[in-house]
Order: sequence, then structure tokens, then C-alpha cells
Amino acid sequence: MRIRRRLPATATAAVLALALLATGCSGGSDGTHPAPTTPPPAPVAVARVCDQAAAGPSAAPAGAVTVDPAVVGDLTVKTRNSPPNTVFWLAPGTHRLEADQYAQVAPKEGDSYLGAPGAVLDGGKTNQYAFTGSATGVTIRYLTVQGFVAPQNEGVVNHDSADGWVIEHNTIQRNSGAGLMAGAHQQVRANCLRDNGQYGMNAYKTGAAVTNLVVEGNEITGNDTDGWEQRQPGCGCTGGVKFWAVNTADVRGNWVHDNRGPGLWADTNDNDFRIEDNLLEANDGAALIYETSYNAVIRGNTIRHNDWVEGRRSADRGDTFPYATVYISESGGEPRVPARTDKLEIDHNQLEDNWSGITLWENADRFCNSPANTSSGDCTLLVKDTSRCAQPTIASAPLYADCRWKTQRVDIHDNRFAFDPSVVGCTVDCGRMAVLSNYGSYPDWSPYKGQPVADAITGKQQNRWHDNTYVGPWSFVAHDPSRTLDFGQWQGAPYQQDAGSTLRPGAGD
Repeated sequence: MRIRRRLPATATAAVLALALLATGCSGGSDGTHPAPTTPPPAPVAVARVCDQAAAGPSAAPAGAVTVDPAVVGDLTVKTRNSPPNTVFWLAPGTHRLEADQYAQVAPKEGDSYLGAPGAVLDGGKTNQYAFTGSATGVTIRYLTVQGFVAPQNEGVVNHDSADGWVIEHNTIQRNSGAGLMAGAHQQVRANCLRDNGQYGMNAYKTGAAVTNLVVEGNEITGNDTDGWEQRQPGCGCTGGVKFWAVNTADVRGNWVHDNRGPGLWADTNDNDFRIEDNLLEANDGAALIYETSYNAVIRGNTIRHNDWVEGRRSADRGDTFPYATVYISESGGEPRVPARTDKLEIDHNQLEDNWSGITLWENADRFCNSPANTSSGDCTLLVKDTSRCAQPTIASAPLYADCRWKTQRVDIHDNRFAFDPSVVGCTVDCGRMAVLSNYGSYPDWSPYKGQPVADAITGKQQNRWHDNTYVGPWSFVAHDPSRTLDFGQWQGAPYQQDAGSTLRPGAGD
């Protein structure tokens, strides 16, 4: 599900390993991010999980089954031969499964896996999956899981997206595909999700929504080492975490940094997200993408030094689209979809020296049944029968409105946007805030041809900036990519954005 616009001409705090981050951006692990040259903002709490991993029990708990690293496949055999609700203690050392690509551990209901200090489960670049199956209520703690070779879009831990898993204090690193998948009521806390080939986590379940997901206090860094966007341009298949059709998620207190693509990406019929108190920094792409989805609160995050790589790449090829660090694509508030909010609210965030700011975008050619819909045949949550989104019914209410995902009811307020071009290292097409659409032209039966979508997203869908603080030479884009505005024009008629907001043009003010 590719986010990029299609132009037709073309864990609780008590258990987290927290430290104060008193320096600026650490720089990309591949050397692509220049070091900042201005003082950093005030220190923020960071989940430094990868460098400060919590240690598991050094001896087997009472009643636990001990797994011997010297016996290849011991974990698989003992899991198979034990009853549900067994606790397994993996002794220190490197544990291996049988040398077969489909050798894997299939937990039973309520099983728990605890790693001793130094316990590693290694796939040896042979096994595809570590923990699989449909058993619910499984717990995995204090393990390092590495060296598995899951295929594209598949995951290593909880491969089958079983429900009710608790995944805490693990290091899941250097695997192909996704480090882990997600099921309903899953808790992912205080893990290091590092240097995986595609995603740190792929929150997706075939044929069902993932509900009530908690992602808290994790360090998510360096993912997409296999460079999927370069191998399959436009695939939309990278990110620190990718969320697909997740209904109700709390994403808080995570450090998402230096991923080779976006940091967090919610794509296609996600709903009811709270993305709060995270540090999102130095990701090659956008810090956060919320695409064809509904009802979210994005609050209290520190977002800095993102999109330097992809933003610069787009500018170098002459692309004038306002690439953003927070990218809202065909997403917004919808009161008819039950959630804890009926808006998409972006407030009390600190954004510093990103390639650009926030872009609200709607592709006029993207709707249910359109060939330009990159969401693989999906339709909105308001239409159950996709085939109804066709002529002549799509041209009339209610389908004219309900067959398209809309960027609407987005409330952007009480944020601080600071931008210094000398830190970012850009000269053109950066430092922008935008609300826009393209000119509708495709397919030939589309009822959205021309400017109606651009007119709606700009002036009719309750998208509103207000009471924000800007520092630096910001510019603004409204309606379509050709309309670049200064702050006065942005605040004036007909756009009337950012009432109560202030702008200090000097980056050092």
C-alpha cells in the first residue's frame, strides 16, 4: 500500500530502561545523516533498550523446563512434549533449531519462554520462523532472537499473528522479513527491534483486524536493511513498524530512530490510535505516516531530523511535492467509525529540523474500485460491498462521500515547529507545511475529476491549524502543489489557517 501521492500526469514507565538523551541526533548507522550543528532541544526520556537490555532469570524458576543450548532442537522437542501453560527457561548460550527452513517452535496455550542472561535463539540463516502457530496467551521474555530468514512481509516471532501474546525485554535483530508480527490484545514492551531486513514489527493479521495493540517503551532502529523500497520501488513495504487494519492501538514511549524508511506507518483502515510521548528521530523517511485510516491522537512526541534522506532524494530529482515528517494521507476523523476520538488530533508535539512539517494529502484518483487505489482492492470502513463504488451509484449520496478515504477533521494545534536549513542541509523544497490534492483525472468514470477534492480538503473538510509556534523560514502549500504561500497568505482568505499562531523567521530566534 504505497503512501506516495499519485499525480495523474505522472510497557509502563516503571519497567522501561530509560535514560536522558542530552545530545542531538546520533546519526544514521549507515552514515547518511549529517551531525547537527545547533544545540539540541531539552533532554527527553528515551527507551535505550538496545544498549541497556534487562536481564532474565539466571536460574530456572521453580517448575520450569530447562532448555539446553547444547542439544539442537531441544526447544522444539520440549515444547511439543510439554502440556499447555508450561514455563520454559532457556539456559545461557546459543540455541538452534533443526537445520530445516521450516523447523520452528509451536507454543501451546499459555506457554512462557524465559531467556537466561546470554540466551540466544539463532536461526542460523536457515530457519524461516522462530515462534509460530495459533496458541493464545504466549509470553516471550529476555531472549535474543536473530538470524531467521522470514520471507517478505512475514515475521519471525508470532509468525501467525496469534492473539494475546506478551513480548517483553527481548532483542529481535538481524532477521529477514519482520522481527515480529502482531495479534489482537498483544503487548510489545521494552524490546530492542533492530536491524531487521524489512520491518521491526509488521502488525498484520490475515483476514482479521488486530485489536487492542500496545507498543510501549521499545527501541526500534535500523530496520529495512534489505532495502525493499529500492528493490521494489513504490512497494510501500518498509518502516520501523507497519500497522495494517489495526483497531485500537496505544503506541507510546518508544524510541524510533535511524530506520531506512519511515519510522511508524499506519496503512489501510487502521483506527483509534494514540501515538504519544515517543521520540522519532533520524529516520530516512517520514517519522510518521497515517494513511487511509481513521481517528487518532498524535500528542506529546519529539520528532526531529527525519526525512533527510528521502526528502533530499526527491528534491534532487526535481520532485516538488511537499514531503513531510508527519504525513497524513487520505486519513482523518470519522464519527461513524467508533473510537476514543472522532478527530485526527495532532497537538503538543515538538518538531525540530525535519525536512518539512505536516502534509495533509488526498489523492483525487484514489477511491474504492479505482485502479489508482494502491490498497490492493480494499474499501473504506463505511462501504461493505466494494462493487457498489461504481457508476452510476458512486456519483450520488451516500457513496459519493463514502467510497473514498478522506483527509478530514484534522486538528493541528499547540505544536512547535522549528526549522534551520543549515542544520537540515537543504536549499529547496524543504521547510514546508501543506494541505493539498491533485487534479482528478482517472479513471475515465471517476466522479471526482477536476478540482472538487482539492477544494474539499483545503476548505470544506474541517482541516485546521491553530495556536502553533513556528521558528524558521517556513513556507506553506495549499490546494495543489503549485500554490506556495507565505505565512500571511496562509493565515489570510481563503485559507484562514493558523489563527493564534506565531512565526519567527530567524531559525536562531
